[in-house]
This record gives sequence, C-alpha cells and structure tokens, in this order.
Amino acid sequence: MNIVITGASRGLGAALARHWAAPGVDLALIARDAEALQQTAAACQAKGASTRLATLDVRDAQAMAAQLLAWDAARPFDLVVANAGVTAGTRPDGSFEGPEAAARVIAVNLQGALNLVEPLLPRLTARRSGRVVLIASVAAFRGLPDSPAYCASKAGLWAYGESLRPLLALRGVGLTNVAPGFFASAMSDRFIARQPMKMSAEAAAARIAAAVARGAGRCIMPRRLGWLLRGLELLPAPLADRAVRLFRFHVAD
Repeated sequence: MNIVITGASRGLGAALARHWAAPGVDLALIARDAEALQQTAAACQAKGASTRLATLDVRDAQAMAAQLLAWDAARPFDLVVANAGVTAGTRPDGSFEGPEAAARVIAVNLQGALNLVEPLLPRLTARRSGRVVLIASVAAFRGLPDSPAYCASKAGLWAYGESLRPLLALRGVGLTNVAPGFFASAMSDRFIARQPMKMSAEAAAARIAAAVARGAGRCIMPRRLGWLLRGLELLPAPLADRAVRLFRFHVAD
C-alpha cells in the first residue's frame, strides 16, 4: 500500500503514519519541520515501512502538485490523507485572532487540503481505485466562540468532502470524511479550557484506520460529542449560543 499524509511530523499525522507502518507499506510524508519529519520516518522504518519525505508548506500549490505527481508516477497512491492543520483563536486577554492569523488557518486547513487532493484526483479516477481521507473536526458542525477561523476552515473541508464523496464513488474512488474531537497534540495543549472526551493521538489514529479499512464514508469521534454539536443547530440561535459558550477556550501564546 502506498500512502501520502500531510502534517506527518507530529500529532495525529505522525500517529497515523506509525499506525499504518508495516512491511510492504510505502509512506510519503509531508510536513514543514524536517527534523520532526525524520523522527516520524525513523519510527515507521523501524516497523518495516519504506518512506519518502518532502519538507513542504501545503499552502504552496505549485510545489505540492509537482512533488505529488512525481511521487504518484513512481508509486501510485492508494490512500491520500489530508491532515495538516493549524489553529489560532482568541487570546487570554480577549483579543481576536486578527486577519493574518485567520487567513493562515483557512489557507492551511482548507486550501492546503485541496492542494493535496486536487492534483491527484485525475490519477485516482483514471485508475478507478484509491481513497481520500479528509481530517476535519467536530468543530465543523457548529461554530465555537473562540475559534471562528478554525471552525470555518473545518466546516469548509467537511462540506468539500461531503460534496466530493458521491462524485468519486461513481468513478471507483472512496472518500472518508473524519471529524475528530479533542485528542492529545501540540495544538490541543494550547487550548486553555476543559477538553471533554479527549483521547490519545494513537487512539484517534486507530479509529480512523478502522473506518478507512471498512470503507466508511464518515468517521465522527467521539460520536456523542459530534452529535451533540450537530444537534445544537436544531435549537433557536440564543439557546445554541448559550450552549456553545460551555466550550469556550483561549489559545496560549
């Protein structure tokens, strides 16, 4: 199996790479941190996988397309995992994200995912095989007060996946839309608040891999948190807004 993963240097991306690492598996790993990416690769190689590495910013559409198409020409991908993500959010002093931080979040989380998936779609559909995996968030289901750009980026990614999945199915390609809740990562460590139903990155990776293996169209975890946030959209706005204030957090500097 040949797999490409963005944001593979740490957190969920690294956990997914380690989970899938095995003899006969080739992992094409993309991240900005070359040193951390090498550490992920070493852990995967120790489990018998081969690795291909690229230190790239997913916002660089031209560089991404060139690398992806070259890799796919050499070893066609079976699994394409858009995982790279960043966050911003309000600060402890109550200041807003600001235009630059908000634009960066949307560019990485949404446009960066498109920069991975779109160049490979013609190859995948021509082969009538493969699966796309989009790592969105339960924050896609209902905007949370202190992270509007993050929620917008993940809502956009979820909608992109929901739109793309039925089209790809007609062309022999699968898509799994993933909406994780809180899991242990450097990103979650910056949140100053309760993180209900939090799981380890390894547990999240195992659930995602199981969903991919069974060909699931959606993977929402934990389900209770995902459906709670989805259900809030059925309430009148004042009640829904009051409820999501329980999820308020700030981002540490």
